[in-house]
Amino acid sequence: MLRIGIAGFGFMGRMHYRCWQQLADARVMAICDVNPNIVEDTAKGVAGNIKGAAEEIDFSGIEVFTDFEELLASGNIDAVSITLPTYLHAECSIKALESGHNVLCEKPMALNSADCQRMIDVARASGKVLQIGHCIRFWPEYAKTKEIIDSGKYGGVIAASFRRICAAPAWAWENWLADEQRSGGMVLDLHIHDSDYVQYLFGLPPAVHSFTAKQSGKGTAHIVTQYLYGDDRLVTAEGGWAMSASFSFEMSFNIVLEKATLVYDCTRQPVFRICPAEGEAFSPPVQSGDGYSRQIDHFAKVVGGEKIEPVTTLKQSRDSVRLVEAEKESVRTGSKVLLK
Repeated sequence: MLRIGIAGFGFMGRMHYRCWQQLADARVMAICDVNPNIVEDTAKGVAGNIKGAAEEIDFSGIEVFTDFEELLASGNIDAVSITLPTYLHAECSIKALESGHNVLCEKPMALNSADCQRMIDVARASGKVLQIGHCIRFWPEYAKTKEIIDSGKYGGVIAASFRRICAAPAWAWENWLADEQRSGGMVLDLHIHDSDYVQYLFGLPPAVHSFTAKQSGKGTAHIVTQYLYGDDRLVTAEGGWAMSASFSFEMSFNIVLEKATLVYDCTRQPVFRICPAEGEAFSPPVQSGDGYSRQIDHFAKVVGGEKIEPVTTLKQSRDSVRLVEAEKESVRTGSKVLLK
């Protein structure tokens, strides 16, 4: 039985709780949150972009902590889900690894690539598992898309565009997401999902060129980036927190292959289609579950010693932060920025 502690019990903490509860060989033993009234306040519910966070929590048999170091010292857990604000990822992951715990840390890995490297170094020295929660790599339709592209069945990629847009999040503890010093802003918190997926499909691009729109007093509100691979492929991703509150949330992509177009849009039905050059469009079968449950299942298997193909690596997680840093630098300078 894998004994789990969850550090940070907001939207993502409750998402992890739901996923851990689905695994027969894992049990949530402890929850840590700075809110001393977390048990009572959990009943109020929590907001987020995507449904699925646990709404009803059974705290019986679960220790509740307000101090992270006390959680680690309890001796009652084998692994920690770190679902804390981004600025705490590096510090808390390192403490957990050094104290002998396996760590599943939510994305982004850290606020900057230097802290990401520190995490990698400590993970290697500790011999413990550190996995970063890039859930889009595990999302069934996105995973299927990777499989289709890699197979070459429909030829090479001509163009690919990715989009992730919503209203500015207002549900976070102390509104930390709106504070770029703590969250890295929209580009690091939201847009990195698609930057990372671009890297997953095509590798780290040699260069990027980014453009943004800003909102007064709110910083970067919308970004469009072209990922420059030095060939004829046109690869772009767009992200933003500037939509009106009534818009809700959209994550989508259109990938043009030589013999088909792949389409995903979470706001439409069917959400995923293959539109071949010949014949009718159809929705291919995909794996069950969602990206959150599948990434947690993957982590549990790795911790358990099962030999499975890696979906994400620590270097790639660090490079996704490097990629966002390059995008921000491109915005600052108004020109393309080299990564290699």
